[in-house]
Amino acid sequence: MALFGSSASNLIGLDIGSSTIKVVSLQSVRGGYQLEAAGVEPLPGGSVVDGAIAKREAVADAINHVFHSRKIKGDSIASSVSGPAVIVKRISLPARSAAEVGESIHWEAEQYIPFDIAEVYLDYHLLGPSADGSETNVILVAVKRETIDNQSDVIAMAGKEPAIMDLDSFALHNIYEVNYRPKPDSVVALLNIGASIMNVNIATGNEFIFTRDIGMGGNYYTEYIQRDLGVSYEEAEKYKKGQAPEELKGTVSTVLQSVSEILSLEVQKTFDYFRTASEFEELETIYICGGASRTEGLRDYLQETFQVPVEFLNPFQKIKADGNALPAGNDGCDFAVAAGLALRYRGDKPTGPASKGSAFGFLTGNMSQIFKKLTKR
Repeated sequence: MALFGSSASNLIGLDIGSSTIKVVSLQSVRGGYQLEAAGVEPLPGGSVVDGAIAKREAVADAINHVFHSRKIKGDSIASSVSGPAVIVKRISLPARSAAEVGESIHWEAEQYIPFDIAEVYLDYHLLGPSADGSETNVILVAVKRETIDNQSDVIAMAGKEPAIMDLDSFALHNIYEVNYRPKPDSVVALLNIGASIMNVNIATGNEFIFTRDIGMGGNYYTEYIQRDLGVSYEEAEKYKKGQAPEELKGTVSTVLQSVSEILSLEVQKTFDYFRTASEFEELETIYICGGASRTEGLRDYLQETFQVPVEFLNPFQKIKADGNALPAGNDGCDFAVAAGLALRYRGDKPTGPASKGSAFGFLTGNMSQIFKKLTKR
């Protein structure tokens, strides 16, 4: 599947995080994409917990508000999920055709999924044959049905159509691939650091290799500042963003570094685990994005710890954008997942090992039925 210049209409990318929602609208143009609009809307506390929507009306209202305030047109949505309800496994099956994999994937999945198979949506992506041709490599995904149904329901409550449900980690990979066009032998890590979940991806060239969702993020900084300085949540949020009183700045910096150490340790555990399970080449670069990626000292700490360049991932590096398309004062780093979702269009799922690019189509087959069910209520 070509990544550029598709004549199909792109879906609206909707990233529902634990503290904000982000929306991106892209238009396919000759040679690539153009950013039409992007918006961000804060969510009330407790709206999303561990990747699951807890306050449905609040989230639906926020979706409507950001669409209206940013004048975003279109109702067909590509959204995504992450967190403990999501299982991603790279598996190898005896060499089979694409049709044979499709026929057998359900019972093959049972040995890899720790949930009741009846309680999940399953999907998969064919990576192609192994080096010796004896096996077929597959990425297998399972997501709890209640997570997908709940998020789809909320999107429908906002008057939108949940056309595709993807994963945060796959959207992150897709936007990286489009903007950085990596060399085939390059090995990079992508860290999307949100308020409560951090997605860690490893990629070799264009190939998605490994992902892990870690249940910590920017909220850790806020909680540690609250605890150590005895201040309110609102004050801790301000201090985290560099607005502490002069006499407390040194103490806040110390707290921020201690949390960066904790986050880095979890990233290190992910790298160590991956090294034991594969032929892991040395990382060339770590790309970071997400609201917490700008936390004071985090980028420098990661660079010092892992001894590789750490760069902010720019989701619009190769995407045309004028000055009004992004919210004022926003450099776009927060929109990586939403922009990756906005690359999607209806029916774009690759169907075999010869497919090019990484337009993962996980869970797309269920969405039209879910939407019909919701709109008939």
